[in-house]
Amino acid sequence: MRRLLLTLLLLLPAITAQTQSARQFDLVVYGGTAGGVVTAIAAAREGLKVALLEPRNHLGGMVSGGLGWTDHGRKEVIGGYSLEFFQRVGRHYGEPITWYFEPHVAEQVFKEWCKEAGVTVLCQHRLREQGGVRKKGTEIIEIVMENGARFGARVFADCTYEGDLMAQAGVSYTWGRESSAEYGESLAGVRDRTPKHQFLVRKDLKDPKSEWLPVQLRPHDEDGRLLPEIYGGDKGRPGQADRKVQAYNFRMCLTDDPNNQVPFPKPPGYTPARYELLARFLKEAGRVAGRPLALIDVMKPDNLGKNRKVDVNNNGAFSTDFIGGSWDYPDGDYKTRERVWQEHINYVAGFFYFLANDPQVPKPLQSEMRQWGLARDEFTDTNNWPHQLYVREARRMTGEFVMTQRDIQDELAKPDVIGMGSYNSDSHNIQRIINEQGFVENEGDMQVPVKPYQIPWRILLPKRKEATNLLVPVCFSASHVSYSTLRMEPQYMIIGQAAGVAAKLAIERRTAVQDVDTRALSARLREQRAVFEWKPPAK
Repeated sequence: MRRLLLTLLLLLPAITAQTQSARQFDLVVYGGTAGGVVTAIAAAREGLKVALLEPRNHLGGMVSGGLGWTDHGRKEVIGGYSLEFFQRVGRHYGEPITWYFEPHVAEQVFKEWCKEAGVTVLCQHRLREQGGVRKKGTEIIEIVMENGARFGARVFADCTYEGDLMAQAGVSYTWGRESSAEYGESLAGVRDRTPKHQFLVRKDLKDPKSEWLPVQLRPHDEDGRLLPEIYGGDKGRPGQADRKVQAYNFRMCLTDDPNNQVPFPKPPGYTPARYELLARFLKEAGRVAGRPLALIDVMKPDNLGKNRKVDVNNNGAFSTDFIGGSWDYPDGDYKTRERVWQEHINYVAGFFYFLANDPQVPKPLQSEMRQWGLARDEFTDTNNWPHQLYVREARRMTGEFVMTQRDIQDELAKPDVIGMGSYNSDSHNIQRIINEQGFVENEGDMQVPVKPYQIPWRILLPKRKEATNLLVPVCFSASHVSYSTLRMEPQYMIIGQAAGVAAKLAIERRTAVQDVDTRALSARLREQRAVFEWKPPAK
């Protein structure tokens, strides 16, 4: 009897999911990233009944998760609802518009915006890892959450950074780097040379034209063991494909206001030995440059101009990027991703703790570091630590059209334009290896300027034979090279606006998403202040 009872208890979640009727919507958006929020709002403003399902507890993804120093590129190409977001945040501060803001303010704006638009927002709704998507032919009929909730819709949008709905729907995808031969991209694959964020030091910080000097570090300790944070495997040949992805980190919100500070936490299992390479770099770089290193040598603290706070990003050879720590994330299961997430917390927390406390750190740098702490009024339910890992790139859909290097450098105009991008082709380093000379070297960073380019509608579309009522505004169809410029949060919001409007057109005209009238879509987006053209400013 006890065995029967135990069996019934184990089956109860499955039975509940089977018997619980699905809630019906016109559009279900999975993923409360900034792109997801705008997708939902755009559709709701078109009159659709919309649900926004967020696997965790917060709206806004990286925009509310620490990235307060916006990667805007050419501001003139940001229009529509993406621009409206920055205007709404500006109004909070009594300004017409702001591009730099506190994380909690961004989330407050997203929440108010969703409520105003009439979007049904449900947090802690994560897709069931197995059997989470039900299809009939090429149409998704419903999706099932871990908590047993079921949602049906005429159109679905996967707006997560990971693309789990897309993957479970049987849509083709990839991750890592394509070879240079696959799409004829000179920037693709393993990089022959990686000049930026390398083991270099600027001789004079006060002179922006000061030369960069090489810092040559051996990769082993005195016993011949490889130091932590160095990959001992093969770098790969220039232009070769791999399954490695650019480094993730946390965008830290720090303050120098002692009344609003929390000390840098010591992570579990912390050991200074993990940062031996950093200690060697600080010592040798100081010797080479003839000066002690400063905070700007090891991180990028950008002043938000709000309440004495900065948004800290990676900078230099050894910084907040956990190089090599992201490789298992894109196609990993939930358990793997939670492990990777925690490993990133431990790495970044240890990095800050080391700089603030270890005696190997030069005193001027340590004194500068100790002026800062976590902001007490940010991320209050996650111990003042950002609630979003910066997943710069994970899965990428492989649709019938894949946006590549030529689309961001040469073929800039598109017949199915939905918006524009302009940020550099920007990939962070992918691996830290031993070079041919036997020194430590970073590989994979890509910072190549682009001209403002048009974003085509086609990148949101799966192959017709795979799914006809799914849109993918974040893990869209692009190569690693082109994704590196498209992946900026203003562009996610621009693309999300198009997805929400297109959902209305597809439902209204009873068409597959692949058959949405692109002229009608572009026209509607123009009415909503989307930007499709850019002219160089007059000299």
